[in-house]
Amino acid sequence: MVDADQTFVIVGGGLAGAKAAETLRAEGFTGRVILICDERDHPYERPALSKGYLLGKEERDSVFVHEPAWYAQNDIELHLNETVEAIDRTAKTVRFGGDGTLVRYDKLLLATGAEPRRLDIPGTDLAGVHHLRRLAHAERLKGVLAALGRDNGHIVIAGAGWIGLEVAAAAREYGAEVTVVEPAPTPLHGVLGPELGNLFAELHREHGVRFHFGASLTEIVGQDGMVLAARTDDGEEHPAHDVLAAIGAAPRIGLAEAAGLEIADRAHGGGIAVDERLRTSDPDIHAAGDVAAFHHALFDTTLRVEHWANALNGGPAAARAMLGRDVTYDRVPYFFSDQYDLGMEYSGWAPPGSYDEVVIRGDAGKREFIAFWVKEGRVLAGMNVNVWDVTDPIQQLIRSKTQVNTESLADPRVPLESLVP
Repeated sequence: MVDADQTFVIVGGGLAGAKAAETLRAEGFTGRVILICDERDHPYERPALSKGYLLGKEERDSVFVHEPAWYAQNDIELHLNETVEAIDRTAKTVRFGGDGTLVRYDKLLLATGAEPRRLDIPGTDLAGVHHLRRLAHAERLKGVLAALGRDNGHIVIAGAGWIGLEVAAAAREYGAEVTVVEPAPTPLHGVLGPELGNLFAELHREHGVRFHFGASLTEIVGQDGMVLAARTDDGEEHPAHDVLAAIGAAPRIGLAEAAGLEIADRAHGGGIAVDERLRTSDPDIHAAGDVAAFHHALFDTTLRVEHWANALNGGPAAARAMLGRDVTYDRVPYFFSDQYDLGMEYSGWAPPGSYDEVVIRGDAGKREFIAFWVKEGRVLAGMNVNVWDVTDPIQQLIRSKTQVNTESLADPRVPLESLVP
């Protein structure tokens, strides 16, 4: 029975951690809630960092999950710019990295997120090499892109994933020259496969982005601490004033690993292994957000999902589970992206090799369509591009696992809802 004498500790001040704290209070928990954040800023949402805020279309204050006063008003003990150095599972304590303070917990939530993967090549210590994960990164990059646009400068982006493409779009809107280097044959190859990856390549080429596929950066060349060029493993050299490393993110599992918690296999994302209640191998410790790897019954595999919706929904689910509620976390993965005049939403999970065909409903040439990844007549995933208010039926089709007529699926005259059993 949860009571006022209990202490729930949340390590990680991102969206998952902040929403978990909110949910604990909303569900009536009256004990101590301690939220530990290793950044100076209050908990914030990350999508705007590569979208509206980076473009100067959204104000800085718009990214925060709650108003700063909310935490004190709801008796949330918020520790900013503080790290947790260790977990003692026997004593049920966490030790702060700053002054070694020990805090005892009854339940612990690890929402430590992920960190950008680093380029392991010469030249990454130069001043013009960037990553994009934190608000401070976005603030710096925003100024860099504006300066490049004014001066006709050039940025090389390593990686044609979502972050790489969104920054490429932002850079072109500022007027900067952009080259994207990607080892795969198309952008977003591991998510969308070649069928839809080419669509994004064409979109960016129309806006002046240059792609160099089938290659990886091997060196960033500089002088007097500044970037001059980026070299690739096929002998090419691209002029550059700045370089963005957008080669993915790694779950921040160090704290959990040192505490002896089970870690998922790297083939499944390598995060902290949790069950359907988001419990780790220690029943008093939960994990949520980017760092958690959970078995998804719908797809019969272990997934680690790095997107906004997973943090938004996973934090509250973990909080309810910590309170002893009956929780089964099985949300259909969802994410969205905005690039130039293209807006899209993706639901499901369909990596290359998992599907038989891609069915298109609408006009892909005009970039107003829905794409369905289908296996044996069953919808595994759907992506709506500049078509709106269809996420619910797409997710219902995925959940139903029902075989559908692909001709009807492709026909815009057939309501999607009519295909849902």
